Amino acid sequence: MIRTAALAALLASTALTSAAMAQTSVPAPAAAGSSGGFATSDAADPYLWLEEVDGERAMAWVEEHNEKSLGVLRGDPRFETLHQQALEIVQSRDRIPSPGFNHDGTIDNFWQDAEHVRGIWRTTTLDSYRTETPQWETILDFDALSAAEGRNWVYKGATCLPPEETRCLISLSDGGKDAVTVREFDRATRTFVADGFILPESKGGASWVDESTLLISRDFGPGTLTSSGYPMILKVLKRGQTMDQAQTVFTGQPTDVSVSGYTLRDADGVVQATLINRGINFYEGETHRLNADGTTTKLELPAKSNINALVRGQLVVTTDQDWTAPSGQEFRTGDVIAWDLNRWLADPATPAQLVIRPGEREAIEGITATRNKLVVALYENVRGGVYVYEPNPAGEWSRTRLDLPQNVSVGVGSASERDDQVFVSVSGYLNPSSLYLADAATGAAAVTKSLPAKFDATGMTVDQFEARSADGTMIPYFVVHRGDMAMDGANPTLLYGYGGFQNSLLPGYSATVGKLWLERGGVYVIANTRGGGEFGPRWHQAALQENRQRSHEDYQAVALDLIARGVTSQPRLGIMGGSQGGLFMGAMLTQRPDLINAAVIQVPLFDMLRFHKLLAGASWIAEYGNPDIPEERAWIEQYSPYQRLAAGQPYPEVFIHTSTKDDRVHPGHARKAAARLEELGYPVLFYENTDGGHAAGANLRETARRLALEYTYLSRRLMDQPAQQ
Repeated sequence: MIRTAALAALLASTALTSAAMAQTSVPAPAAAGSSGGFATSDAADPYLWLEEVDGERAMAWVEEHNEKSLGVLRGDPRFETLHQQALEIVQSRDRIPSPGFNHDGTIDNFWQDAEHVRGIWRTTTLDSYRTETPQWETILDFDALSAAEGRNWVYKGATCLPPEETRCLISLSDGGKDAVTVREFDRATRTFVADGFILPESKGGASWVDESTLLISRDFGPGTLTSSGYPMILKVLKRGQTMDQAQTVFTGQPTDVSVSGYTLRDADGVVQATLINRGINFYEGETHRLNADGTTTKLELPAKSNINALVRGQLVVTTDQDWTAPSGQEFRTGDVIAWDLNRWLADPATPAQLVIRPGEREAIEGITATRNKLVVALYENVRGGVYVYEPNPAGEWSRTRLDLPQNVSVGVGSASERDDQVFVSVSGYLNPSSLYLADAATGAAAVTKSLPAKFDATGMTVDQFEARSADGTMIPYFVVHRGDMAMDGANPTLLYGYGGFQNSLLPGYSATVGKLWLERGGVYVIANTRGGGEFGPRWHQAALQENRQRSHEDYQAVALDLIARGVTSQPRLGIMGGSQGGLFMGAMLTQRPDLINAAVIQVPLFDMLRFHKLLAGASWIAEYGNPDIPEERAWIEQYSPYQRLAAGQPYPEVFIHTSTKDDRVHPGHARKAAARLEELGYPVLFYENTDGGHAAGANLRETARRLALEYTYLSRRLMDQPAQQ
């Protein structure tokens, strides 16, 4: 999507037993009040020192815990086998190289393997890409660059100036942080440009206007960042200028999430508008047009909306709220609408055309544009199809469906600006990923790449069930398991969840889950709870702020339903989730520890009374609420895991891991959770990767180690009898 108010960040109805519907919970401590409770103020938190990311005392604590936890998990006789299997999978060359169309029709790819741990940026022709052994040419080798410069560079993307795409801006992260250094690169000579654009390390962005002009949103010094730690100011930087000399064209407010800029270009690479995005909060924003004279004009768009594409002069926008347009037209949450761009810029009251209105159990999971068509991944009950939309001369849109397999997960990928070709991915939990090259003009699609099976799925099947949440809402979930599985409660089961930020958990093939868990007799479950986007914006908005507990109850309902069906039982049920999903795990741990015997808590949010004060946390206030406002603090106190941890509860031994280099979710959340659990007398395994950023993926070897640690822990807790401590 071209513009989104949210930062990136910055995936059958059945009658239930009374036990599954009762939602009976183990007594848990009431949320602490504002006085006297654990960590309800800075003065009441004995572990604030663990928030000093590189503090000497904090890092000594990390080192001690790493040594202990690695000793336990790597000492397990299963670890080395799991580690080698994970390493073979993540470093395998037997993967589909993710293709990106260039303007001239060639294909780019970023690739990592055992020889290229940090990765290479490479290119080939489309015809060569479609062969079994494409002839790649290296554009930039990031392992070689890191060695030459003595740096721990992690590639964070490139943006090249259309239409020639010879001048590029390369984003490089120190160890995987979100903050990046931006350097100008000449693709033709494959060298960094002497005296070219160089932007020092910062969160923010940079976009080309022309060969001599950039739009930059960076840390320009004191007073130029929002309270979320993102840029508040957008400048125009001319070649040869210092950042201090760049012209400020827009300034947001300190309470905003961020400010950024970009150019809206047609299929020929010609700029049709220069736009500024002011992210007021994570979901609401404003779009301003930068005029030729340096002034700006606010565009008439819903506060919750996305500019998705520009196709044949039509500006395509998704609205995430009910909205009355200046034309008087009424649009609903989730609608996709379009205007003739030039007419709309001249007159905001120009009527829009309704392109798509998803049904109650439908969701749009991706939109892209070829030269002449709009291509949309549309899901019904968490199963996807790809549709092609085309405007006629009257501005009305027709629809056709691409010829792809049914009842699968689909994703729209890179699209050609020269013609109507588009890459589409197809996969399922037991179906290895395939990549199709589709022609949006004819509807035809053919397999370009497909993966062999990475684990033995013989006899395995996928079921979709529904669980009734506490308020009666039916929550879908998938169960991946052996077809002959006995419903006797004895199956080691891993329940995965996320439940926030409108991120959908869609069916997809995971070689590591298959090899390290399913093939060894485990059951894998994915909960499509509210807070995600599986049924569009309303599914997400139903669990925002004061309603956050609904998503926790949804997740608990799935766990109860699994037990009621005999899929598993408490001694055999484990949970896993990261980031927002780590908060999910903390809520389950503190609210329903009686349901689980293991929890893998990845780079979590945990102290929700301080999340807005740590790194990018303030940007998520629109999701959770503001702990500084008493009414909103009361919502958050009811579930904040850090404050709810208490003695005398049936908590299992948990495995918590995080990353020192994570500059999105502060590692202090994970550290403090582990310290508090230990203080209360519970066994904890804690591991902190001192590299790798929020996704902990600075290099593939570390990824393999993390996976092996997780599945060793899960084996000990859910496959051994009794569970090893």
